[in-house]
Amino acid sequence: MFSGSFYAVLAGFLSAAASLSAKLSLGADYLREMCESRMGYWTDTYGGTAGCDWLHILLRLLCGGLLLTCNAVMWTFFSKALRHCSSSARATVTTTAFNFISSAILGKVIFGETHAALWWVGISLTLCGLLVLHRSTPDTLPHKESKKNK
Repeated sequence: MFSGSFYAVLAGFLSAAASLSAKLSLGADYLREMCESRMGYWTDTYGGTAGCDWLHILLRLLCGGLLLTCNAVMWTFFSKALRHCSSSARATVTTTAFNFISSAILGKVIFGETHAALWWVGISLTLCGLLVLHRSTPDTLPHKESKKNK
C-alpha cells in the first residue's frame, strides 16, 4: 500500500492538471493557435482554416472532460492522503506544495510562463515548512489497557 504522502503528491499533481485543463478549455484561444500552427502546411496548401474551426471546439470539450476527471480523481487521492497521513496538515501542505510545483512546471512547458523571484522565495518557504512537517514525529498517546470484568 502507498503512504499518505504519495497520495498527497498525486493529488497535488492532478489539481495542477485540472487547472491546466480549465485554462485550455475556458481560456483564450490557445487551442486554436496550436491547431493553426500544427496544421500550417495543410492550411497553406489547401487554403483556409476550416479544419481548426471545428477541431478546437472538440479539443475544448475534451479538455473540459479532462478537467472533471482530474478533479474527481484528485479528490479521491486527497481523501486517501487524509486517511493515511498522521495529520491533516501534513496531507494539505503536501498537496498544496506539489500543486504549486506542478503548476509552475506545466506553465513553463505548455505556455512558456516565467515566475518572479518572490514567487520562488514563497515556494521555497512552503517547501521548508513541508520538510519540517515531514521530519516531525507524531505524538503518540499511550494506550490504556482495558480490564475485563468477570
